[in-house]
Amino acid sequence: MFGTAFGVAVLLALTGSVAMQGCVAPHQLVSEMVQRLEASVQENKQANPSILLALNLAGAAGGNTRKWLLEQIQEDTVERAEKGMTSGEVALSVLALLSSCQNPQHVQALGETLDLIRVLQEKTDEEMASLEANGVPKTTLFSVSLDGLGLCLAAAPGHEGVAVVLAKEVLSPESSLSVDTRAVAALAMACTYGQTDLHDVRDLLQTALSAVTNGFLDEQEKGNGMIGNIYSMGLALQALGATSTFYAPREWDCTQAFSVVYSHEYRQPMAIAQVLPALVGRSYLNAASLDCNANTGTSQTPQLTPTSELRTTTVLGGTATPTRSRDTRPGTAPGTHSALLPSAAPITVFYSIINKLRGEHFDFTTQVTVPAGSTLLQVMEAAEAEKPNIFSFQTEPTSWGPMVVSIHGLAANPDDRTYWQFLSSGNALPEGVGTYKPQDGSHIQAVFSTY
Repeated sequence: MFGTAFGVAVLLALTGSVAMQGCVAPHQLVSEMVQRLEASVQENKQANPSILLALNLAGAAGGNTRKWLLEQIQEDTVERAEKGMTSGEVALSVLALLSSCQNPQHVQALGETLDLIRVLQEKTDEEMASLEANGVPKTTLFSVSLDGLGLCLAAAPGHEGVAVVLAKEVLSPESSLSVDTRAVAALAMACTYGQTDLHDVRDLLQTALSAVTNGFLDEQEKGNGMIGNIYSMGLALQALGATSTFYAPREWDCTQAFSVVYSHEYRQPMAIAQVLPALVGRSYLNAASLDCNANTGTSQTPQLTPTSELRTTTVLGGTATPTRSRDTRPGTAPGTHSALLPSAAPITVFYSIINKLRGEHFDFTTQVTVPAGSTLLQVMEAAEAEKPNIFSFQTEPTSWGPMVVSIHGLAANPDDRTYWQFLSSGNALPEGVGTYKPQDGSHIQAVFSTY
């Protein structure tokens, strides 16, 4: 497809597949996750290419939801790709289009035609130029990894250089890449490994892929199945399932890793979208090799309208019990907040905001009482209500839920790579403010930081 048929079969044979190892989730669980993704799509929200990609990889055939997502993504890329998207967002759109058997070089919408591969190449060039000049990419290495994967699967020039940079970053003694970044980097490097004819590049990529995958296996052994945290498991499972050649003859206890996923209640659509492909024995590497003729029938899951209410499922030992859930992607405008929970047993949370990085330094702490089960976002709202001149804040909606972009008038700035990091007991929170629920007596710190 669009030049990708060159060696997809060879690539997949080289990298291996989790399905071949017997680790595929029960159909009931997969069906529930597909339904939750479909129900999370709402017409008044920006379409998420990660969700379309996951639905396609899971084989969720036909249906109004996928059709709506595809149309919205095509319109969104034509409108925003060149000036309003990061390189990683463009790359995800490329993957979503490829998985829908659409040519990303000819995206047609709103009476216009856009070459999205050209846009991705230009934005990737900007990332690489920043890496060469400043030692850091324009955005993040996670985005750069998506860029390399998108270019590789589209058989477009540029992915080889990206893969080499990623390999060197992975192998650097000073490297402290997150599980998510290492996982997507592994997928990008595996794709290039299957395409390049340069022996020195293949040797470098093989060494890097061995380091990443064996590192994941080591983390899984130490964490009793967990790699990173529950929200990094999806991409880690994709990487391990798709790259068995690079940690052979070592074997992956995929049953142990899958059991960790089964025991967690996934409610965040992005988290579901990342873990779902692995549960059906696929990864983002399969995006350009799907048989779209097999996906033109009627969906095996109930067809839900884009405005349907999101439902979640508690999964234990491969069984599923539906439970009702609040949407974890509140549709509030930037700078607005959600309502507090109805009355419940109160808990006390200590909340600090700290800036020792830019401008006038400050360090403020308050104690708030909120109903049990409140999210961190609701804790912040309570602090702001009590002391608005100190604990004011603003958020912006993202695919992972609301992101805090300003506290006490101090705004994060991608140009100087600053952001608000949230910690508990000195450790970064595993979830965003819209889903993380502090415990009674916990102390949450918002620290102005750099990345």
